[in-house]
Amino acid sequence: MRDAEAIYRTPLGAAGGLAVTGSGRQHARRAVTDRKLPSFAVVLVERGQGWLETAATGRMSLTGPALFWLFPNRVHSYAPDEGGWDERWALFEGSFTRDFVRLRIIAERHPVVALHHLDEVVRLFGKLHADLLDDTNLGQASAALMLHRIVISAARQASGAADRRQERRDMPDIVETLRRRATQPLDLAAFAAEHGMSPATLRRRVTLETGLPPKAFQLRARMDHAKQLLATTDEKIETIAAMIGLDDPFYFSRVFHEREGCSPREFRARYPRV
Repeated sequence: MRDAEAIYRTPLGAAGGLAVTGSGRQHARRAVTDRKLPSFAVVLVERGQGWLETAATGRMSLTGPALFWLFPNRVHSYAPDEGGWDERWALFEGSFTRDFVRLRIIAERHPVVALHHLDEVVRLFGKLHADLLDDTNLGQASAALMLHRIVISAARQASGAADRRQERRDMPDIVETLRRRATQPLDLAAFAAEHGMSPATLRRRVTLETGLPPKAFQLRARMDHAKQLLATTDEKIETIAAMIGLDDPFYFSRVFHEREGCSPREFRARYPRV
């Protein structure tokens, strides 16, 4: 790896969702000890080995290719072994990070991700760095997009999704069946048996595919269908509730308001038919 490189950028005032504030690469030989960062960071170890230590995990051994996440205002230490390691890194912040944590796409208790597809991640880091060097509004926006892709790529590799595509190739059909039957009561055990798996396996695989367990996914599908009916038809609220499988229009209105932040009538007023 070439000599150390590092660039830092002040995020755009309007870029509140996700902003990359720094990027670099180096052949690291020294330890980072008892440090806190004001933002999130991701460190990619292309080759080499060493350790990472945080309050949430204790000391963990680390062998490249791998990456690890660092959380803001958390004390951390890490170091390569005597031979050093080749690393790339990026600093980032913004409201999207709350979603990453809430959805467990990045996790403080599981910060290290072993990588099975290093080339993809190296390419994303390289593009991110080039975008920051560009130092334009478009460059910063593109760098944020690359960081988002790094997060998703790492999450897929952490879950083993990239290596289980053959196993999961039937999942789109299963998810579509769940969506199609969303207005019907769901017997999870029977549905799982229908597809040759246990309820626990079904729940895990549907959650991995959609981000939601089966019943929560079906409720979202019901609400999405209700929004479509509210925006494109003149059906009464109680009729729409029945059409999505909820006999109690008051319960429908309460659930709709909890999810959408407005009542069904308010939603319809926001999106009048053309």
